[in-house]
Amino acid sequence: MKKTIPAVLAVLCLLMLLSQPGLAYAGTCRGLLLWAQVVLPTLLPFMICSGAIAALGGIPILTRPFKPILSGFLGLSQQGSFVFITGLLCGYPMGAKTDSDFLSQGRISRQEARYLLAISNHPSPMFVLGYVMPRLILPGFSGGPAASPLGAACPLWICLAALYLPIIPLSILARHVYFPGKAFHCIPEAAGHGRDCPPFSFDSHMMSCLETMAKIGGYIMLFSILALYILVFPLPRQVPGWLRPALLGAVEMTTGIELIFEGASGLLRPLLILAAAAFGGLSGIFQTKSVLKNAGLSIRHYILWKLLHSALSCILFWAAVI
Repeated sequence: MKKTIPAVLAVLCLLMLLSQPGLAYAGTCRGLLLWAQVVLPTLLPFMICSGAIAALGGIPILTRPFKPILSGFLGLSQQGSFVFITGLLCGYPMGAKTDSDFLSQGRISRQEARYLLAISNHPSPMFVLGYVMPRLILPGFSGGPAASPLGAACPLWICLAALYLPIIPLSILARHVYFPGKAFHCIPEAAGHGRDCPPFSFDSHMMSCLETMAKIGGYIMLFSILALYILVFPLPRQVPGWLRPALLGAVEMTTGIELIFEGASGLLRPLLILAAAAFGGLSGIFQTKSVLKNAGLSIRHYILWKLLHSALSCILFWAAVI
């Protein structure tokens, strides 16, 4: 039975592609264009640079200015602080990839790796500023230089607060989940501070980054096709109008945000866009699962943390604009 269901789903997917080849082609083009024009230029350079920093011993230089916050408040080790900074700056799924790599290398403990997976995988500020912000239109506003017939652009501080402030309550909750009954201040470094690693090869590192980017592009392409099928799939009249845009955002973040902007209206539009960005979509979950090479990191836990993050982002945004 376990083998039959996936086989049936695979056959159904093939039949869907054959029944609507034009839609499959359009979804493929949309997904690959978004990957090439948005995801690749914003993620690949950071991925290459962060790996080089870790391999060449530059972590203390980067993390030292942020030690009062990352070690004092979040309770992260020096290596864990680098994982958090990487996930915050580079975007999905770089935080999870660095977390898994550092756990495999013995740089961080298993408990800290689980804690980091809950708080360190987010959309990058470059993606938020360049892709999310232009689509965050607040209805009912007409003044100011950012005004448009649809309303006014969302203030930057509201967008950033809604997406990144939930990290604070999530970190507090994750401490109690992964460090029950223990005093939590600064997590000690993993024993041995990393296992012996082969000499750093820039060519090998770049090929590894390109392999990860190829996986990300493949998932974006597949889930972009699925998003277009959801866009044209007939729904019963009893289904609320917000369900289709919500499904689009839940399937693939980048394509979903674009389709939400085109198809939703009112306050529902920015709420669904922020929810999609905070959650990362099913595509982001599959991307994250593909880089979690260590069995100690649970994708189920990750999904629950992202759902909670998405809900908190919507609540903060709604409270700021109402």
